[in-house]
Amino acid sequence: MNKINGYTEEEARELVEYIKDGKKKGKTLTYLFAAYGASHGRAKGSVRNYYYALMKNPTNDQRIVEMLSGSQLSVEKIREFTEEETTEVLRNILKEKSKGISVRRAICNLSAGDDKLMLRLQNKYRNTLKKEPHRIAEIASELGLERSVKGLGESGATRTQRVQSDILQRRLENEINSLYDRLTKALKAENERLRSENASLKQENERMKKATF
Repeated sequence: MNKINGYTEEEARELVEYIKDGKKKGKTLTYLFAAYGASHGRAKGSVRNYYYALMKNPTNDQRIVEMLSGSQLSVEKIREFTEEETTEVLRNILKEKSKGISVRRAICNLSAGDDKLMLRLQNKYRNTLKKEPHRIAEIASELGLERSVKGLGESGATRTQRVQSDILQRRLENEINSLYDRLTKALKAENERLRSENASLKQENERMKKATF
């Protein structure tokens, strides 16, 4: 069976048609990736990555060229935080956290109920905590929010910071996974509602057809 980047050719065409139809209905790519993944047993990120690979078509596969021809599909560019924006995001999160609340609650307050923004902020904080923990520490120090490590010595302070960083990392991973699950459940519920409405419409159509004879 011929495959295109891991999907069968039929699956690839089905995804393209699904995205084309969804875009015509005004759905965002983010929504379509999650909805398609939920209904086909695939992770949203996996669907997104596959779609991006199709759009880039680095090997110039003519099957992909043909299936995308005239589709007017494109990849929504994800705008990354600038360095200035990242600093401001971290500063605001730490300011909120200084009120005695968790990082998650701080991010929730800043996102004002916007799940997508909440996810972006959590990912940014998580990645910074993992790759640049010193950056968070520096901003906390500037704001006068750093925890005292007096008397521990340099190695002790380093170990304490590493342990705290690992704990926060695990908490954020769990929170982000929980948020993904919540979004997926909402999409599944919406799919079930649409399927139910579709079934009701079919029944109504059948009833009306019988009534005309």
